[in-house]
Amino acid sequence: MIRVCISGLGKTGKEIAKVLMEQEDIKLVSAICSPSSDKSGKDLGEVIGSGRTGIIVESSDNLEQVIFRTRPDVVVDFSSPEAALKNARVFSRMKVNIVIGTTGFSKLGLKKLLVLATKHRNAIVYAPNITLGVNVLMLLTNLASNILSNYDFQITEIHHKHKKDAPSGTAKKIAVEIEKGLLASGNSVGNIDVPITAVRAGGVVGKHEVMIIGEDDKIEISHESFSRRAFALGALRAVRFAKGKSGYFEMSDVLNLKKVLGDYLESENNSFKERYTIFLNKKIMV
Repeated sequence: MIRVCISGLGKTGKEIAKVLMEQEDIKLVSAICSPSSDKSGKDLGEVIGSGRTGIIVESSDNLEQVIFRTRPDVVVDFSSPEAALKNARVFSRMKVNIVIGTTGFSKLGLKKLLVLATKHRNAIVYAPNITLGVNVLMLLTNLASNILSNYDFQITEIHHKHKKDAPSGTAKKIAVEIEKGLLASGNSVGNIDVPITAVRAGGVVGKHEVMIIGEDDKIEISHESFSRRAFALGALRAVRFAKGKSGYFEMSDVLNLKKVLGDYLESENNSFKERYTIFLNKKIMV
């Protein structure tokens, strides 16, 4: 059984709490909100719109006491960059593993998370790109940029009007994957510039689109989340991955898609050799 604490009860945090409570191998033991939140003191069930859970939402001002009393194995943090980094210092010191889906971290902030995981030997999974689908998009764009290195790449991302960071952390990560592919193909660093267009409008949960444009054709790869449950299911996989580990990880480590692709390509190669051998043998028999 994996004991889990949820930190941050916005729209995504609530959906994650609901999904975690549906799992037989996971026990949600505590919930944390910001000191100024009106959720403090309420039963978690009241906050997420379900029946009573017996879990009282508590302020992050009492973080150490909550962790000591409820003993979570993993914390899922969907709060804010400032709160997530502040809380990560406490979680790491108390040997609690962390899944961080919060976006908007600076490069310095991410380095601090890496230092915390290294210093305290807990696990920190930094996953602003937490859905399975968007990680497949990243893998495909990495491959496309390696193969189509003479094409132009453009990223467009759309989120709801209340999302503070722009461009999104996921869009920035997609750009990094494109840059990796271009570098692997022989492009120099100075020639790489992947433009990102960020749109903040309405209630869009999240959409990322990569346009790959050549002189004579265009490829489009896109991913859209229809509901926040997609984020919650990604968080669930990250929680199961983080249990019992130590070190700094990203969602690519959780999903291990490159190994999946490598295994597929190896299987296809072996299958081709087998078919070719059968074909040659038949030809010889004729």
